[in-house]
Amino acid sequence: MRKARPRGRANQTAIDSKGRSLRSPSSVSLKSPSSHDSPRPTAWSAFSGKARWVSLALIAANLIVYASVGHHDFVNYDDGDYVSENPLVARGLTWHGVSWAFTTGYSSNWHPLTWLSHMLDVQLFGLNPGPHHLTNLLFHIANTLLLFGLLHRMTGALGRSAFVAGLFAVHPLHVESVAWVAERKDVLSTLFGMLTLWSYVGYVRQPRLGRYLVVLLLFALGLMAKPMLVTLPFVLLLLDFWPLGRVALGPIAAGRWAPSRDQWATAVHLVWEKLPLLALTVASSIVTFVVQRRGGSVMGLDAIPLNLRAANALVSYVAYIGEMLWPARLAVFYPYARSLPGWWVAGAFLGLIGVSVAVIWAGLRHPYLPVGWFWYLGTLVPVIGLVQVGSQPMADRYTYVPLIGLFILVAWGVPDLLVRWPLRSIAVPAAAGLVISGCAITAWAQLQYWESGTALWAHALEVTTGNYLAHNNLGNALARQGRFDEAIVQFSEALRIKPDYSFAHNNLGNALARQGRVSEAIEHYSEALRIEPGYAEAHNNLGIVLADQGKLDEAIAHYSEALRTKPDYADAHNNLGIALVKHGREDEAIHEFSEALRIKPDYAEAQQPGAYSGEPRESQRSHFPIF
Repeated sequence: MRKARPRGRANQTAIDSKGRSLRSPSSVSLKSPSSHDSPRPTAWSAFSGKARWVSLALIAANLIVYASVGHHDFVNYDDGDYVSENPLVARGLTWHGVSWAFTTGYSSNWHPLTWLSHMLDVQLFGLNPGPHHLTNLLFHIANTLLLFGLLHRMTGALGRSAFVAGLFAVHPLHVESVAWVAERKDVLSTLFGMLTLWSYVGYVRQPRLGRYLVVLLLFALGLMAKPMLVTLPFVLLLLDFWPLGRVALGPIAAGRWAPSRDQWATAVHLVWEKLPLLALTVASSIVTFVVQRRGGSVMGLDAIPLNLRAANALVSYVAYIGEMLWPARLAVFYPYARSLPGWWVAGAFLGLIGVSVAVIWAGLRHPYLPVGWFWYLGTLVPVIGLVQVGSQPMADRYTYVPLIGLFILVAWGVPDLLVRWPLRSIAVPAAAGLVISGCAITAWAQLQYWESGTALWAHALEVTTGNYLAHNNLGNALARQGRFDEAIVQFSEALRIKPDYSFAHNNLGNALARQGRVSEAIEHYSEALRIEPGYAEAHNNLGIVLADQGKLDEAIAHYSEALRTKPDYADAHNNLGIALVKHGREDEAIHEFSEALRIKPDYAEAQQPGAYSGEPRESQRSHFPIF
């Protein structure tokens, strides 16, 4: 692809390494990167000299904050689905697993590279959780370094680039993305996103088809790790404005923006240049929506009305800024508010509009302002909740990439705001160091809650109210430790808050059954199935208690229904096989045991020598799955 060139040079404006216009804002047009007055580091020189020491400091900061994650366990929030209890991932890298990764919509997502990365971890480290956590940390360190090098390479501003990367490294809002194994998709997709930006800068400076194809490939790989990256073409357009300087705002005449014909042509060219990337964005968005809808993750308007979604989106934009400035009372899950005060919504709307207008106007002299602000607004769009996926109104992990925009705005804006202050050269670096240190201390404290599921959900209950999911999952963690009385209290509280919560009914049924309170357990399994008729685990568990009561025909019916909705359910295959043996249908039972072993080769119960004999062995008793 060829790069558009200006027809004339009379109105070109240089932008210094601090992002300020060096000429009058009334004459701004297309510029090539070489028109900047100060030299920019090349790709590798972005890490040379002082930048090398900054890079080492960023690595050290990450290790100081996150090193203890290597001793953390898996948590009972998607880690089982993604790694520890996923039979295909637990086998490591296999041809069948690779095929599955590219064709499955499991867990309501299509992200084959994320599945492959988890399989590779298992291949290398088994199911020891420590190395899985450290892989996340390794990706986060790489993202930190790439962000620093990218900004330093584009702007030449060492200190400001270091500050942005430092905040990215240790901000408490980013703990969730690093400390949660199941959120591998966040750090992995960002890695490809950063590599895409790096390649794009190389393409801009030497426009060649081969370089553009590399950009396209890296973007595609990023989308295959997590589709939140769909906004990247928009980010590239922002970078075209600043700091790459390929296009800028036109002259102001009679109080209006009056771009020239050349400027319009340049803008159209830059959009046209992004069309192949936009095509990938559209394709990824369609695939993601279809997969998430089929997986039941897309909430209908009957569950969350559009007006509440729009109100929550506006308030969330402001709430994330508040959490960036004061990252306290952070939780792994925030429950959806049933309503929001009108003045919150109105204030958020007016505030967002006001800031947007202000940064556009100020962007004539300080182009980093609209870039940072619209980076934040734009990259949050896929997860802001207008299309509601899941039941959370907002999440810390959603800020992993968007906060970079606000960090840029602060890193370049504050020094410019204090440009006439005599003590600026001392006070600004000192304040930056204090801010990063404070974030690091807070992030380290937040990280400790991720050590186990019990600590994680207990903390969530401390800092939120009405959190039915936290009660359920804390009960889940307690049940795994055999603390069934405490677990029953948590499940019951979850149902008090949300009576139609099928997961809590199923889990409460499990805990009651473990205590021998079978009739109560049956009531809760039945209620879970009334709420969600296709709930495979509830069918399996109800089948277990019915089989123990000698009601084999009913048990077989429930096992079969579980397998109809979830064909790869190894426990249900095994339990159906046991019921069939007791029913005298041994040939059919052998098939079910074989299926259980095919899905889960290390399934001990299905491998017992007398598994098909019908003898009353303990290993043949149906068992409840791990909570």
